[in-house]
Amino acid sequence: MNKTAIWAIIILMSVALIGTGVIQVLWFRNSINLEETRFDNNVFDALNRVEERLSEKEEEEPLEVLKYFNNSGSILNYKEKAIFMEETGLVRPGILKEYKNLGDTLINNDAMIEMLRPMDKWTQQRTLMEIMAMMPTAKEIEERIDPAELYKSVETELDNHNIDINFQLGVYSRKAESFVILNDNYVINMSEGRTNATDPGFVMNRTLFNSKYQVDLFRDDLQGSPGILKVHFPNKQGLLWSSLLPTLMGTILFTGLILFCFAYTIHVIFRQKKISEMKTDFINNMTHEFKTPIATISLAADSITSPMVIKDDQKVTRFAGIIKQENQRMLGQVEKVLQMARIDKEEFELKVTPVDIHEIIERAVEHVSLQVQKRDGILLKKLDAHKTVIEGDQTHLASVVYNLLDNANKYSEDHPHITIHTKNVGDGIELIVEDEGIGMSKEARKHIFEKFYRVPTGNLHNVKGFGLGLSYVKAIVDAHNGKVNVQSEPGKGSSFILYFPFKHNKHIAA
Repeated sequence: MNKTAIWAIIILMSVALIGTGVIQVLWFRNSINLEETRFDNNVFDALNRVEERLSEKEEEEPLEVLKYFNNSGSILNYKEKAIFMEETGLVRPGILKEYKNLGDTLINNDAMIEMLRPMDKWTQQRTLMEIMAMMPTAKEIEERIDPAELYKSVETELDNHNIDINFQLGVYSRKAESFVILNDNYVINMSEGRTNATDPGFVMNRTLFNSKYQVDLFRDDLQGSPGILKVHFPNKQGLLWSSLLPTLMGTILFTGLILFCFAYTIHVIFRQKKISEMKTDFINNMTHEFKTPIATISLAADSITSPMVIKDDQKVTRFAGIIKQENQRMLGQVEKVLQMARIDKEEFELKVTPVDIHEIIERAVEHVSLQVQKRDGILLKKLDAHKTVIEGDQTHLASVVYNLLDNANKYSEDHPHITIHTKNVGDGIELIVEDEGIGMSKEARKHIFEKFYRVPTGNLHNVKGFGLGLSYVKAIVDAHNGKVNVQSEPGKGSSFILYFPFKHNKHIAA
């Protein structure tokens, strides 16, 4: 898959995910709005029902008074009967105050007396009470409402509408221009010893005053509604979101999983593309590495079969040696590839024996120093470790040191300057290979231990290899329970720092 196709997929998937996210947000907004609309309708239905109950109850009060005035007696003993009804609890305390005053006013009215005089006592009482019931009273709104009953009535109606959250309640008097009832208590007025209920200092009163949940009380009064019932819900948003919370959490969870899978898929695609490119480079490098010895072998074989050469034993021996040398070179390259394959499959076993690191370094330096000297370079040894024997595989450890020295030589442009030194650190030995070569960028350092990866050398193509050397080093160091780090800057060289513990966790082979 080419880069254009990959980016096209990424863009399309991104657009799809963003579109899905926008649709989800809009859906939640609409759901919240619908929930709030349903909540508002239920609240107003409940408040209207409470207002109806208050009005119905007040309409029944004159009839209750009339019910207990229909026994014998004249209208003149009205006040005595009213007092008796109030004291014995036949009517709500305070309800007869206005009726007493109004009754006295009506009885002392000459025209009313003349109208009532021809009537019998039953008609007198009934007519008087009906007139009193139709006439407005002088009661204040707070005197017409019991706060505890009102609070209980609102609570009951809200429960009936499936609204089970805390609320604040207030009755606002238009005449007093303040709250006269808050929750289930009267508000005391400071002018008569009472606090102004709409004082900005009272937070609850401000929220109540601005609440949209309000209905007019006693709307059928001839002089208009005397007050407003207001309700505020501090936890309304919590109730609205609670119904959608499971859906919201599920949406977030599954959207997160989709995003994770999308990101991981893109990561895998790029990684696989990179691995594919490295494998292509590996195949090209391997082709070039094999092409030279094959051509040399072919040329040597043709020379041996030449009539002029076949009779010359020295030339035959020389060409046969070339064939053998190039054949060994090819076998070494093949063995390196097969060795990495075995390491990847974890099918290799270390032959753990006591190994002297300094001896391995001496042999590796002797082998590489000739190549360094051909380039007028310097290879220095600083072997400062006192304890040099560790438990490990001698063959693999030798290959590790040789690979590091060979890389230091290959990635030095002119006159290589390489230093290898050792020192004891803790319960092990530290081996450092330094060079003053081309160095590596931060990005390259992240990948140098990956298979087939080769550090870019710009326009230079003089560095040969399969890109397996450092991945092999990492695998062998890990197998010895060691650690490997690299420090490098472009143009300033590189330092490979290896640490090997003295003891290996596997049984030493005989």
